[in-house]
Order: sequence, then C-alpha cells, then structure tokens
Amino acid sequence: MQDLQLPPIDYGAIAPMLILFGVACLGVFFEAVLPRAARRSTQLVVALLGLVAAFVVVVIQSDTRILTAGGAVAIDGPTLFLQGAIILLGLMALLLVGDRSLEQGGAFVAQAAITVGSDADRRQATRSQGATEIYPLAVFAIAGMMLFVAANDLLTMFVALEVFSLPLYLLCALARRRRLLSQEAALKYFLLGAYASAFFLFGVALVYGFAGGVQFGTIHDAVRESTQSTILLYGGIALIAIGLLFKAAAAPFHVWTPDVYQGAPTPITGLMAACTKVAAFGALLRVLYVAFDGAAWDYTPVLGAIAVLTMLVGAVLAVTQTDIKRLLAYSSIANAGYLLVGVLALSKEGLASTMFYLVAYGFTVIAAFAVVTLVRDADGEATHLSRWAGLGRRSPLFAGLFTFILLAFAGIPLTSGFIAKFAVFGAALDSGEAWLVIFGVITSMLLAFPYLRVVVMMWLSEPGESTPTVSIPGGLTAAALMIGVVATLVLGVAPAPLLDLTTNAAEFVR
Repeated sequence: MQDLQLPPIDYGAIAPMLILFGVACLGVFFEAVLPRAARRSTQLVVALLGLVAAFVVVVIQSDTRILTAGGAVAIDGPTLFLQGAIILLGLMALLLVGDRSLEQGGAFVAQAAITVGSDADRRQATRSQGATEIYPLAVFAIAGMMLFVAANDLLTMFVALEVFSLPLYLLCALARRRRLLSQEAALKYFLLGAYASAFFLFGVALVYGFAGGVQFGTIHDAVRESTQSTILLYGGIALIAIGLLFKAAAAPFHVWTPDVYQGAPTPITGLMAACTKVAAFGALLRVLYVAFDGAAWDYTPVLGAIAVLTMLVGAVLAVTQTDIKRLLAYSSIANAGYLLVGVLALSKEGLASTMFYLVAYGFTVIAAFAVVTLVRDADGEATHLSRWAGLGRRSPLFAGLFTFILLAFAGIPLTSGFIAKFAVFGAALDSGEAWLVIFGVITSMLLAFPYLRVVVMMWLSEPGESTPTVSIPGGLTAAALMIGVVATLVLGVAPAPLLDLTTNAAEFVR
C-alpha cells in the first residue's frame, strides 16, 4: 500500500496568517501569566507589532502566486491585496480599541459576567480597568479574516468564517456603558450568525453533491463540464450566498446590522464595518469569480436584484434614523449594495474597482466612528442626532472633519467616495449592467439627504443645553482619525497609485 504524498506547504506564503494566529495565542498566554496592570500595555503593543510584522510579510510576498496547503489556500493578487487592507484597517481599529484616555478604564467592561445594574457593576463602570482579553480576540478575528479571503475550498472558508465570527460575537458584548444593549446586540448577532453559518454549510453539502469536491478548481470544472442536474448547484450557490451576504450586510440579510452597530463598543463597530466587509466581499469575489464563474448567467439576475434591494433599503431607512450609529449602519448596508454592483461586473475591472472601494470605504468609516467616540457627556457617547445640533459651534475642527467624512460617504468629488463609486459604476457599465448603475445613482442621491441633514444640524443649529462637548482625543484615537481623513482625501485627489495597484492585483489563481 503506497503512502499518500501531500504537496509541501509553503510556510512563507502563509506566514502573515501564521504570525497573527501566533500573536493571538501569545496574547492568551499573557492573559494567564501576567498581572492585570502589566497586561494592559503589553497586549496592545504585542498586537500592534504583530499586525505590523504581518503587513511587512504581505508586502514581501507581493509577487507570490501559488496554491498551497494541499490546494486549500490560494496566495494571489486579490488575496495579498485584501490581506494587506484587512491588516491596515485592523491596525486603525486597534488604535481605537487601545485608547483609554476618553473614559476611565476604556470602552470595555472589566468583568462581563457581573450582573448588569448591580452594585459591583456600578463600581466597575467607574473605577475598574477594562478587560485586556479584547486584544487576542481582535487579533484572532483579523487572522480569521485573512484566512477567509485566501480560502480556496469551501470547508477552509467555513472554518475561517467561524474563526473570525466567534471573537466578534464576544467583543460585541463587552461595552462598558449600556451593557444590556451591548449584550442584546451580541446575542442577536450570534443567533443570526449561527443561522447564516448553517445555511453556508448546507450549501457546501449541496455543492459537494454536485461537483464531488469542495475545492474551487474542482467546482469550476464541474460547473462547465458536468452533465448532472443543476438543482444541487443552484441550491448550493443560493445557500452559500446567504452565508456570505449576511456577513456583507446585504438585504434582506441585513437585519442584524443596525442593532449590532448601535450596541457594540464603538471601536468594535468600526472593526466590523471596515474589516468584516473586506473579508466578506473578498470571499464572495473568490467564490463567484473562481468557483462559479461558469454559472454567472444564472446567478447574476438574482444577485442584481439583491444589490438593488440593498441599495434601496440602506438609502430609504437611513433617512428615518435618529441615532448616528444606526445611520452609519444603514449607510454600510447601502454601500454593500454599491459593492455588489462592482462584483456583478464579473470582469477584471469589476474586481479591481471593488477592491479599491473596500479600501476607500474602510478608511472613511473607521474615521467616522473615531469621531463618534469623541462626542460624549457624563453618560458616555452621545449618539442621538438631536444631541449633535450646534456641534460646529462647540468644536469646529472635529465638526469639520466629520462633515468631510459625510461628504465622502455621499460621493462628493475630491473624496475617495466619489472615485470609488465612479470606478464600480464604470466597471458595471462596461459589462452591460446599466440597470444596476441607474439604481446606484438614484439611491446615492437619496442617501445624500441624511448625511447633509447631519451637516446642517451641526453647523446651522444653535447649541443647546443638551449639546455635548467633544473630548480631546488621545494619541491613539487622533492617529486613527488622521489616518482615515488623510486617506479619504488622498484617494479622492490622487487615486491613480491605488487604482494601478488594484488593477495589477486583479487576477485569481486556479
């Protein structure tokens, strides 16, 4: 009996993921052996250094094009670009997580198991330092996202989905303020996420029944050459798409998004809004462009209808919101629709424009949540829109920065939002998807209203007694905010280098 010889694993190609998984495990070890006072600074420094090291390795591996780990992991242009984006955006989010200057003890609760509203809970809310296990949890999530965009078979993709989802469920429940709201958000996210994962796994089973394998190359060949009934194929595509579109916050799988964005600690909301969206669309791109490209004629009308519904739901419901975090949640839903327009171009230009959009949106949305963390009163963050009236009179600098961010969301020229939308709409037009572009332009005009309403409230309303102050940001929050604002401006004024980079990276290996 001959021994089965597996191809060797290229550890250099997967080194960025190994580094982050190792850093996360090291963080768990520190939680066990270091005293609490030492853990606070050590965990943050180790997490940031791990992300920097992983990014350096991604840059070094920029020319690598290989299938490794038995074909389960693909290291190619889109993988490396999206991994670099996840690391950079995760680094910005960790800066927000690590800033403890805005509130005594930071944004996270010290002991999540303490009963809400008890005397012990009130004491820890005012005096106790926040939990430090948030750092290894966040690094585990980021590492899982990196594996998610690199997965070249459906089982590896499912494992990566769970690796980054489970830490996020926990992180959403750890807010220091409004703990019941935070725990409710985490429970909703967990329950709906479990259903979405079940749909995804059932879809994997159906596709395996059709193709006889779960690797994308095997599925690609089966879609083009198999003479079997396509019922299993279409059912599998539909169920897998549900699992991925849930993470992307696309309608009608978006219902978790407003509640989770509102209830989660704001730094974690920023992490989900930027990094999770990159991971979800990175996986969706690989599934549609590599495994199921032979069935594009069949799934494009359905996904196109989902894109239109997503844009409409996000734009229409954003108009009705009275909380700034829920407004940004519906903005995220609408942007998922615009990203789907780029995905459905099903061309190299569509792939490149979608990757550009993910990076541009990620920088802007983290900057937006950085500003949200600064507008606060004695009870914590003041997120109700009525509280933002007259903010431009109280703090013109930060009101001006937030105005610029909102204009970028609206797609005003000289911002990254304009270039990103122009790129995805242009790719869709070139591919003959003009109907999607028409809906995209209409909903973009509609979505501009809630953004401009906030701008008018900040600058043209008189500050009232309930208008909060804007806290002076600590160094970490200031760095994240400035990086986001500068990137939003630079990508709007001089987008050519990043557009060239996405174009050169827009080719999958099979």
